[in-house]
Amino acid sequence: MDKGRDDTTHFGFRTVARGQKAALVREVFDDVAGRYDLMNDLMSGGVHRLWKAALVEWLKPRPGMHLLDVAGGTGDIPYRVLDRLGGGQAARKAGFRASICDINHTMLEAGRDRALDRGIVDGVDWLCADAEALPLDDASVDAYTIAFGIRNVTDIAAALAEARRVLRPGGRFLCLEFSRLLLPGLTPIYDAYSLRVLPALGDVVTGNREAYLYLAESIRRFPDQQDFAAMITEAGLERVRVRNLSGGIAAMHSAWRL
Repeated sequence: MDKGRDDTTHFGFRTVARGQKAALVREVFDDVAGRYDLMNDLMSGGVHRLWKAALVEWLKPRPGMHLLDVAGGTGDIPYRVLDRLGGGQAARKAGFRASICDINHTMLEAGRDRALDRGIVDGVDWLCADAEALPLDDASVDAYTIAFGIRNVTDIAAALAEARRVLRPGGRFLCLEFSRLLLPGLTPIYDAYSLRVLPALGDVVTGNREAYLYLAESIRRFPDQQDFAAMITEAGLERVRVRNLSGGIAAMHSAWRL
């Protein structure tokens, strides 16, 4: 351990050993992998689908791009990109390639099943790895996306440093994550829904109240828009921009490796 480094971190509102968090997060997603879209529908009222569409729109994917989607086991973002490029076969012919990385085997299995259901059999790589230690060469991808995953990482600064490392010069970083409301007056309503109603719904629908409580708590522990933008800059990425969605319930952060 580095001198001065706190060897604890947060898991929701709990304080845990840094080495323990990844296993705890993995346990949450092992349990909900088969109901991941349902989980996001509950957390966002279904609006996450519009937010992800906005992410792909801002990305402006192009033929020949190598996209790395991190914490993206179900493949939601890459599949949307494939659709935008005219479908899997057309995208592959145009040289588009997607690498989907997730630390959770169960999430990757769910993503592979979805790929087969969509007739996607090549042009997509599946990587079971930690966002803090990506199994990719330096300057090897054109775009790095992460949607609703970075708040689950133990060391966010390390994950951002890895994002910069694997991006080519001129490469794009895009993160979609739950964030802070811009209208503080709505906070009590939002808190009541996410911290009380959401876990109760999760219990009824999936039988796992604690997973949804953790996910709601993890939003509160994640940096706000300004602080997260500062972390991205500190990682060496440039031209950082923020777009708030649904009044700040979620936010997209864009940056470039220049």
